[in-house]
Amino acid sequence: MNYFSDLLSTFIQTIVDVTPIVLILAVFQYGVLKKQVPQLKEKAIGLFYVILGLSLFLLGLEKALFPLGELMAEQLTAQEFIASSKAGPVDWTSYYWVYLFAFAIGFSTTIAEPSLLAVAIKANQVSGGVIGLWGLRIAVALGVGFGITLGVYRIVVGDPIHYYIIAGYILVVIQTNFAPKMIIPLAYDSGGVTTSTVTVPLVAALGLGLASTIEGRSPLIDGFGLIAFASLFPIISVMAYAQIIEYINKKVNSGAQ
Repeated sequence: MNYFSDLLSTFIQTIVDVTPIVLILAVFQYGVLKKQVPQLKEKAIGLFYVILGLSLFLLGLEKALFPLGELMAEQLTAQEFIASSKAGPVDWTSYYWVYLFAFAIGFSTTIAEPSLLAVAIKANQVSGGVIGLWGLRIAVALGVGFGITLGVYRIVVGDPIHYYIIAGYILVVIQTNFAPKMIIPLAYDSGGVTTSTVTVPLVAALGLGLASTIEGRSPLIDGFGLIAFASLFPIISVMAYAQIIEYINKKVNSGAQ
């Protein structure tokens, strides 16, 4: 019964969240374009499915994935576990399980990210199949995984975050000059779609848990910032993916000649 009431509450909240989008679309469709919506009944049913699906998705995250992810982050970053998992003094190398978890959780949550799937499908359609559906998703997921792992390392060693961000964007600017032009806007968009419903809560829990357990770290100053890494490094990985594909195609074409 408790789950049903939670689902009902989430369903109502989802309706409230989606209503402004529907109103904006309706105003522009009927007020600006002054045209009827074709197959209105089918679209209304589809909208209901979207709201119901979002409600079930959010409830599932709240009841299962978020608590489990937060528990894992808390246990992996506990000083007792860090000290017992490696003989000798505790230093940045002692956190190897945390690094592995950071990469795995960044990669897996990005693959499951609905917003990334939507962008990948559209990119695949618009490009006529040139941009692979799974190729783009895996490239973005690798970027997020590496970025979060690097962000976790920064928290462990206590380096200022702006050094990493400045260096990362310098690399992005340089890489932009060499990447295929068709992929650059998509690469920049890929950085934004990764920071959505699934990724943010788990990554934030990992950063705050780590900063809370390491002596001398501030949860406010050091615990946050992982989302910035999750947004930055997919830009680099997607452009690198396009550059690798372009290089392979050139090698194949030159070999065929």
